[in-house]
Amino acid sequence: MSTSTASATEIVRRGILKIDDATLLATVDSLNLKGNTKVQAVVGMPLRTLQQRRDVATFAASAPIAAVKGLLELLALSPLEQVVEALGEHADSPSFDQLSTAVDQLLANGATNDDIVALLAFAIGEEFPAAAHCRRLLDERPEFELPPLPDVAGPASLLVPKQIDAEVREQRRARREQEKRKKQSAALSRPERPVKAKRTEKPKPASAPATQASPVAVAEVTRRRVNLTPAELASFSTEHALVGSVVLVEVPFDAVDPEQPELRSKQRPAVVVAASDEAILVQGVYSNQSPLRVLFQPWRRLGLDHVSYIDSVRITLQATPNEWSRLGRLTDDEWNTLF
Repeated sequence: MSTSTASATEIVRRGILKIDDATLLATVDSLNLKGNTKVQAVVGMPLRTLQQRRDVATFAASAPIAAVKGLLELLALSPLEQVVEALGEHADSPSFDQLSTAVDQLLANGATNDDIVALLAFAIGEEFPAAAHCRRLLDERPEFELPPLPDVAGPASLLVPKQIDAEVREQRRARREQEKRKKQSAALSRPERPVKAKRTEKPKPASAPATQASPVAVAEVTRRRVNLTPAELASFSTEHALVGSVVLVEVPFDAVDPEQPELRSKQRPAVVVAASDEAILVQGVYSNQSPLRVLFQPWRRLGLDHVSYIDSVRITLQATPNEWSRLGRLTDDEWNTLF
């Protein structure tokens, strides 16, 4: 199956599926995830489930992309360092031939096919400058060919409204009306209670002024930090003034739409999770639900006209204010429900 038209997210998932289960599970077993507060729940919980259930196919196909990317990054770190050293001064933007030669050098020095697949899939997922060359290597070399993702049923959604039969709804309405009439009838037939005469109270002696009550302490809500990859931390800051803003921007598509190939992007809301003076790192807000998206609770407050969901995939966009408009800013509570 060709990787040239597959999305970066799909390649990351298929890359995990390509790697030998024993190698992958040994890496997962080496992680200390129980009680580790430094690991986000969206990453730690799926990895703990993988430790317990050993179901690599389900993890690769349906786990949050942040968890899949995190595991792939662990597997790619060592071969990435080696290929950077092999490329030397060409490491920032190598040609296809230079990258191909460096990969052959890694294999000759003892690297496995799993190491190379982890390296290439990670580079594509992180949109490295050589991502197109990595796709070509996956396509042209049979030993690196990625398997298709299995069909895994997604979790049932609690947000889908329960369907109630019209007849049952009418019976419930009639029963509520009947109970309401009974209460009104009982209230009208109940005799009036006699009114007691008010007693004249003696004036109370003046007392010392009460001590002013101490103000009740209010717990301060702290905004959680987003766990960025090393590559993202090198380019962006989570303390930038734009972080937490919701902006309306042109978000590029992951793949070419066969019905409308001329469309390459769409204007949609997005949350800024990190930024620099040159670019912003955002997560798009979509109207369609998927296993990789969670409910975007402040959609109504920010003026969106339908229930929306925030995607786990992060996208880099140029920080030119004339190309996007700001819809508002998330409160710390709203931010913490998403990250």
